Amino acid sequence: MSGHSKFANIKHKKEKNDAAKGKIFTIIGREIAVAVKEGGPDPSNNFKLATVIAKAKANNMPNDTIERGIKKAAGEGSGVNYEYVTYEGYGPNGIAIIVDALTDNKNRTAANVRSAFTKGNGNVGTQGCVSYMFDKKGQIIIDREECDMDEDELMMLALDAGADDFSSEDEDSYEVLTAPDEAVFEAVRKALEDAKIPMLSAEITMIPQNYVTLTDEDAIKCIQRTLDLLDDDDDVQAVYHNWDE
Repeated sequence: MSGHSKFANIKHKKEKNDAAKGKIFTIIGREIAVAVKEGGPDPSNNFKLATVIAKAKANNMPNDTIERGIKKAAGEGSGVNYEYVTYEGYGPNGIAIIVDALTDNKNRTAANVRSAFTKGNGNVGTQGCVSYMFDKKGQIIIDREECDMDEDELMMLALDAGADDFSSEDEDSYEVLTAPDEAVFEAVRKALEDAKIPMLSAEITMIPQNYVTLTDEDAIKCIQRTLDLLDDDDDVQAVYHNWDE
């Protein structure tokens, strides 16, 4: 890896989440509901649910809130039906952007996403227009300050569990990469969890093959506007881009 870990972005997002926990909890609650409906309420037999629970814990969601969400989803005979949708497009200077959303109204979400791109002088493109610029990977970020394990031991733990790569180039964090295969990713995540390794983030994600640097102040303001509008949209679950912030 080239040292482009997500640590700075994660810290920024966690600070925002601390000021708006209700929003992030609502987003994760949707993911829990979908995961339970698709694979059942037992995380040991439901990879997607186990991943969402890990995400919930990384965002400091209380265990009783997680349990209530699982029980509610398992007991629902009917209710809101959410579906995943993905949008791809371009920001200023050709910055590649992928937006993952979970929505009960695709028309509303499409309009909001299109508006966010437009207001940042970008545009939504066709499916596949930028995703080829990214690699789908399992990614786990570990805060160095919170990790007591020796770096070499941590690396061997991750690699022995099935990780493809371990990076310590970022001075604030370690990055573990795995194949996007659910079983492989979960095996590595579980090994780290069992070893009491505190994870800032653990998810299947899209990692840019190359990053683009912006120097024009107007372009920077435009891409930041688009990202802020997408972050503020409750339907948006994740945003991937190749802007080197």
